[in-house]
Amino acid sequence: MPFLVRIAHHFRIVSPAMQSLPDLIPSLLSLCHQAGELIAERYHAAGAHQFESKGDDSPLTQADLDSHECLQAGLEALQPRLPILSEESPEADMAGRREWTRYWLVDPLDGTKEFLARTGEFTINIALIDQHRPVLGVLYLPLERAAYVGIPGMGAWHYQYAAQRWQQNSLATRKLEKGRPLTVLASRRHRGPRLLACLEWLQQQWGELARQNSGSALKFCQMAEGKGDFYPRFTPCCEWDTAAGQALLEAAGGGLLGMDGQPLRYNCKDSLFSPHFYALADPTHELWQQLLARDRS
Repeated sequence: MPFLVRIAHHFRIVSPAMQSLPDLIPSLLSLCHQAGELIAERYHAAGAHQFESKGDDSPLTQADLDSHECLQAGLEALQPRLPILSEESPEADMAGRREWTRYWLVDPLDGTKEFLARTGEFTINIALIDQHRPVLGVLYLPLERAAYVGIPGMGAWHYQYAAQRWQQNSLATRKLEKGRPLTVLASRRHRGPRLLACLEWLQQQWGELARQNSGSALKFCQMAEGKGDFYPRFTPCCEWDTAAGQALLEAAGGGLLGMDGQPLRYNCKDSLFSPHFYALADPTHELWQQLLARDRS
């Protein structure tokens, strides 16, 4: 019974004791489904457009809080001794986080602006961080009731909750092929001169570019499915925005690199802001080495 031991006997809820990483997947997907139903209920209810502004002017909805509370309780039950760092965690809960070596990193609703704009492009992101690296990532799409799961070094998979069915084949990023347009996955809301200069350079070096805009961590899912080649980010985001997507992308054969050419690391500094990065479907291709060299010059 391979295939992650049929994903731990097809969603058997595991004991609180840490087993293997695949053993965690059934419980995590069940938890994401619960939180996703709360988000979907808020999305379709009257007053879904209401929000408060946080200290950084980003929006906070009741859906964010509902999902956070659900995930917090579920993760505490799953792994009582493991710390949890969520976007909606109070500052008191983050005390001493720099000493954590293994913890959950969570965005209970990634894409709150997309939720408010009613594009449907938002996700739940859960990553397990070990020694500053994401070793497991789950991205859940509440409206589609679908999940993307990645364990670097083991594989990446797509799950349809409604059908209770895993996609037959593992997810895999695609290789760059000369003569095929390079597909750039871009944010709907974050552009600017640096992005435009990067795309202009790529067009000069490669040729035709195809651009697809989408919100939140969906871009990592699309790249893991082989539907994109490049996702650059030059505007601020936080560690909970990228960790699950990085695990998924690495598990599918891609990479998430900072401007230094190294994979992103987590909980290494006082700030929780992520550096500028490139998400790459084919990270060893010489084109990206040239781009990184250009950035350093």
